[in-house]
Amino acid sequence: MDEIRIDNLEVYAHHGVYPEEQEKGQRFYVNAVLFLDVREAGSKDDLLLSVDYGKVCHLLTQWMKEKNYYLLETVAEKLAERLLFTFAQIREVSIEVRKPEAPIGLPFESVSVKIRRGWHKVYLSIGSNMGDREAFLNGAIEALMDHGMIRNVKGSTFLETKPYGGVEQDDFLNAALALETLLSPKELLELLHDIERDAGRTREVHWGPRTLDMDILFYDKLVYEDEELILPHIDLQNREFVLKPMCELAPFLRHPVLGKTMQELLNELKWRDYQKI
Repeated sequence: MDEIRIDNLEVYAHHGVYPEEQEKGQRFYVNAVLFLDVREAGSKDDLLLSVDYGKVCHLLTQWMKEKNYYLLETVAEKLAERLLFTFAQIREVSIEVRKPEAPIGLPFESVSVKIRRGWHKVYLSIGSNMGDREAFLNGAIEALMDHGMIRNVKGSTFLETKPYGGVEQDDFLNAALALETLLSPKELLELLHDIERDAGRTREVHWGPRTLDMDILFYDKLVYEDEELILPHIDLQNREFVLKPMCELAPFLRHPVLGKTMQELLNELKWRDYQKI
């Protein structure tokens, strides 16, 4: 990905833990790296296809002057979020906030916090087989669309399917969702659990009936595993109710572990089911 760099932007602002820092203020320096594709802008010599770094500098300056935070960590996080939400072309940012006059009481050049944040492409599976199933699914989609760290939510059509897992229960209504988020995988998982709880979801029976079920299928190309989360979803290749909606959204999306597209996985699953007849 291409880069636009801003080095040592000086801003006089009022951030710090101590009262005198909040009252008197001090100098800060901001280093920003904007990650985006500038090929078309460069070939056409058109600023509208890139990002105006002058506007970026003014936004960073204004934001730091208007806000007051205790921690450099918070300043960096807020600056990154502001840039990513303001300039749609930016996919990722690296932000470093330096504080050369920090009240340490020892000789030093500066202290700083440096972070890198960006938009992540995520695919989810959602389902319901209790109550007003369609209302539960629509409510979950609305909750995601209303969240401040999520954008570009797109859903498949709703698909009615037989229950999976051998527990006797009503049929499900399922869908797949594509979205972009600034949330980490764990933060996103916590959000999904919150949305499920708001819909009255309980976890008394494994693979049992539920008002709302939400799973992370893919988070970029991340391969990850701990006690709470496995990415990509460990069993999606065996679930037609996942693969069918995914083929509607992203048929050529390739599984980072299995190396096959969603369409290929669906075709293989159908072939296995056919052989069982």
